Amino acid sequence: MNNTISILADEAILLLKQLIATPSFSKEEDQTASLLSVFFAKKGMPCFRIGNNVYASCAHFDERKPTILLNSHHDTVKPNKAYTLNPFSAVEKDGKLYGLGSNDAGGCLVSLLAAFLYFYDHANLKYNLVYAASAEEEISGKNGIEYLMNSPSFNPPQRQWAFALVGEPTQMQMAVAEKGLLVVDCKSTGVAGHAAREEGDNAIYKALKDIEWFRSFRFPKVSDFLGPVKMSVTVVETENKAHNVVPSQCNFVVDIRVNELYGFEELLAIIKSHVTCAVQPRSLRLKSSSIAIDHPIVKAGLEMGRTCYGSPTTSDKALIPFPALKIGPGDSARSHTADEYIYLNEIREGIELYVQLLSKVL
Repeated sequence: MNNTISILADEAILLLKQLIATPSFSKEEDQTASLLSVFFAKKGMPCFRIGNNVYASCAHFDERKPTILLNSHHDTVKPNKAYTLNPFSAVEKDGKLYGLGSNDAGGCLVSLLAAFLYFYDHANLKYNLVYAASAEEEISGKNGIEYLMNSPSFNPPQRQWAFALVGEPTQMQMAVAEKGLLVVDCKSTGVAGHAAREEGDNAIYKALKDIEWFRSFRFPKVSDFLGPVKMSVTVVETENKAHNVVPSQCNFVVDIRVNELYGFEELLAIIKSHVTCAVQPRSLRLKSSSIAIDHPIVKAGLEMGRTCYGSPTTSDKALIPFPALKIGPGDSARSHTADEYIYLNEIREGIELYVQLLSKVL
């Protein structure tokens, strides 16, 4: 690790400790947005804020060149009740940095920032660099990366986006594909009646037939990276509170993780042709995404010994309307767990790998 990267890594770790100590639940990221803005101001670098999203451009920005987006998020989930440590106290122990958001995705956020700072003043690059710390990623909110992308000041019509690096904990391996998320609300309708008599048409029994279909059906198209479409019934309820009433309505929710071989409209058409319940999607925003294996940034990663895989989890990658590679320090298995942590060496190595990866295309 050269001296410049070492200094940037120290700064990144210090910033991450400050971020951990500053609560930033989704939709409540005002303080961390301010903290990031102050960080740029102290460096004498202009940055801009749209809602709770903060972004900055490289010093030698040239509108005639295509642009690379470096993006990660600064919001967190709420800490679960199993925490034994203060989630807002950045505790350093045994080479680990503990704290809420340390792994998801604070380590990625500050590592990408360090890589951006490394190239900030470089002239004659092939690409522009834009760094964006986005809000509301954990809830796929509309005031996060999607809000930025729809903002003319951030994304003017003449902007040429080349690709994005999306910082999420992947152990610095390359998530070249990501499953989409489709949540559907289902309603089975029967006829109410008294449970003691042969009355009514039990909506639960009607729902059970459809639930069994969701459990057992297998979509034929299987992705090399993302595998099959996965459907899980996660919530079942009726309006009844009384034990002696045959329910006239049964509602259930299905969580569907979609590979890149199916569009949401095609998927919904197949579902509706097989079930009797009413099916209503909550959103069609979080589509599956992929980046070509022969894309220059993926080829650069392969040359560095990085591996490719398909990610079962969604991220801001789903809302970026151009090729995006998800890659970052940390381990997805630690995300949203009690006493969340990231290894300090993961951050240092992550910065170095980001710099090496970008150097191959810049």
